[in-house]
Parts: sequence; structure tokens; C-alpha cells
Amino acid sequence: MDELNKIAVLYGGTSLERDISLKSGEAVYRSILDLGYKSNLIDFKGLSSLNILKKYDFIFIALHGFEGEGGELQRKLDALNIPYSGSSYEACFNTWNKALTKEILRQKNLKTPNWRLIEDNYKLESLDEDSNLLPFKKHSDKEFSSTIINTFGKKGSVFLKPITDGSSLDIYKISSNKQFLESIKSSSDPNRIFMIEEAIEGREFTMTIIDEQCYPPIEIITKNQFYDYDAKYLSNETRLEKAVLNNEEMENIMEISLSAFKALKCRAWGRVDLMQNINGEFYIIEINTVPGMTNHSCVPRSGQFLGLSFNDVVKKIINASL
Repeated sequence: MDELNKIAVLYGGTSLERDISLKSGEAVYRSILDLGYKSNLIDFKGLSSLNILKKYDFIFIALHGFEGEGGELQRKLDALNIPYSGSSYEACFNTWNKALTKEILRQKNLKTPNWRLIEDNYKLESLDEDSNLLPFKKHSDKEFSSTIINTFGKKGSVFLKPITDGSSLDIYKISSNKQFLESIKSSSDPNRIFMIEEAIEGREFTMTIIDEQCYPPIEIITKNQFYDYDAKYLSNETRLEKAVLNNEEMENIMEISLSAFKALKCRAWGRVDLMQNINGEFYIIEINTVPGMTNHSCVPRSGQFLGLSFNDVVKKIINASL
């Protein structure tokens, strides 16, 4: 990091995660100044505007949403030979699409909740039995429950998720066809591809990884139905506790998290989200290549458990990226 002089922090953009990105970027920017480097905050205006970044020695990507996590930004920066924080194009592309992430995890024999895709929700009325798409438009609540049982082998709630986007935006826990339709309609973009995902009941964890080192895992405890947008960024009642696990569980969660991180071709830093079921088995939910860096965020919180300040964590992310 000693050879660096000017570091740009790329943040903002136009996605639904803009507000969180602004907070992450501002926090990282202040930290970089504290570390003694020249820095500028740059609100992302599009891929065509990246030439202005050539005057910087390094770009810290605090840009959430597709613009910062979909991979095209990283591809362009590589083409311009501009160093940046975090994973490359391939890893971002792999992790941005939740269904693709799960396919890769399954290929590597890593546990992830079962899922099925739903596409074009208001036009699908019938599909072949072998299709990986589920139509629900005409279902009664009883038929919905029957379909879920036949699909996942058990009763109960499921998650409805868009296959892209982060920050738990437009994610709903549902147990009826009525809730399914209401959730689709209330989402920010009903015309996206969604998936139904098996709900793993149990404890929720997240694992920060920096420079191939697992930081102390965090157990997420929320009064909300699940760790949704409100619980992540707004609620003061969400608790990010240092996970209490026995030795075997700790070794297991670290091994699974690192294996998933590498399977998706991630590098430098990121965060792996997991659930542990009542039998103690860990399931990977998703992997984040540009995690939040706000005062509610898990990465700096995990660093605190190692005695690291926010500035320390930022410095380690930059060093790991070079």
C-alpha cells in the first residue's frame, strides 16, 4: 500500500442500493483520509465515464447493486489497467446472479437451500413437469402449499427472491399463493426473474473473508421475520453477535465459507451468508463481493472482534486487493 498516493472511492450510482452505497462510500473515504492518503469521492455516472479514474493509483469500489457487483465495472477497469478493490469480473458475474451462484455451489458439492425459478409470472399458466420454472398465477393457497411440498419435500414458508439485487431488497417470506402474488406486485420490478427458495429454519451467520482469512463469524439476531433491509440498515434492535460455536462447528463454517468463496472465484475480500439448520448443518445463502461498510455493517463489526478498527479493516482490504 506504500506505493499508493491517490485513491478514489467509487460510490452512489443509480441502483436501489444507492443510499447504502453513499453511506459505505463516505465511511471508506473518511477512513482512507485518516490513513494518510489523498482521496476523492466519485459518484458513479456510468461505464463511459471511467477514464477519469486513470489519474488514481487505486479505486475502492463501494458501489453496491449491479453497477458495482455485476462485473462489467471490473471488466472495464481491467481493460484500463486500473487497480481496484475486491473480486474480478468473473466472480462478480457469478455471485450477482443468485441462481448461478447456487448452481456453482451444487457443482462443488457445497450445501445451499433448494430452489426453483419463476419467470414471467403473469404469463405462465402451464409448464412441462421437467421445467425448472414454477407457475403460481392460478393456484389456490392449497395448491400453492401442495406445490411447495412436492418441490421441496416439506411444508412451511419459502422465500421469494429476485435472482439479482442485494441488501435483501424485494425478498419476501411467504406461505400462500396470495402472499406470493402480493409480494410480486409490491416489488420494485415485478417483471424480473424470481426464484422460490427453501427456507432453512435455524441460526443465521455471516462470515467475513479478507485475504483468504476468515474473520470471526457473526450470528445475526433480529426481531424481524428475517434479516431484511430494515433489519440490516435501519433497525437499532438487530444484534451482530460474535458467533458462539463449538470447535467442530467453527472449523466447519470456516471451511465451507472459504470453499464457497474460492468456488465462485472471489478474491481479496467478501462476505459469505449462511444458515445453520436444527441439525447443525450449514447452508450457503449467498456471497457478497462488495459488502456494506456502514455503521450497521457486518464486515467492520467482524473486524472489531479481532481488535481491528474500521481504518484497519479498510487498509487490509486494500492490501489484499493489490
